[in-house]
Amino acid sequence: MLNSVKGMWLTFVSTISGLRNPVTRQYPTVPTPVQPRFMGFPALTWDHKVEEPFCTACMVCIRHCPTQCMSATMKDNPLHQDGQSPRRKIVDEFEINLNRCILCGICVEVCNFDAIVMSHEHEMSTYERNGDRVDLPALLKIGMKYQEGTGWIPPSELEKRQKGAVAATASPAKEPTAAAGAGEAVVPADKASAAAPGGG
Repeated sequence: MLNSVKGMWLTFVSTISGLRNPVTRQYPTVPTPVQPRFMGFPALTWDHKVEEPFCTACMVCIRHCPTQCMSATMKDNPLHQDGQSPRRKIVDEFEINLNRCILCGICVEVCNFDAIVMSHEHEMSTYERNGDRVDLPALLKIGMKYQEGTGWIPPSELEKRQKGAVAATASPAKEPTAAAGAGEAVVPADKASAAAPGGG
């Protein structure tokens, strides 16, 4: 009997709390927020320094895709010929069939150019069988939206920054060695105390 009363009281308190602070989201009027590491549909990134896609259409992501939902073609990069871009080749056409994509993220892992990301887009349903075949302009639009919304930095650039920070913290430890090279003998503290008069 007592346990039944406790259960009813718990239900009553939860109901009152729910009325005061409703937890129901008004979807789809109010979009559901996603976590920063949420993996939505893949998208292509844009290099704002050169104003061109990061993608060179090297086909690595296409060869590793388990569902073969991607296709791409490349072309000679005119900005490279003008000396404005380090990329000799650039993507010409790129298409992803999102109906076949399983959101595994393998394409992001194997990309050598930071050209593809798993965006936060996940609400792209259509009423057509081929309505989710997304071409290059749409993929770049989704990618730029993801870059602006998350403050995305290319992983290769992040790695360079981390290496630079490690080198900066390790450089002060090498200063005594540089002083020794200038003619000053650097003696460890334990040996210096032993060599001093009266030292053990």
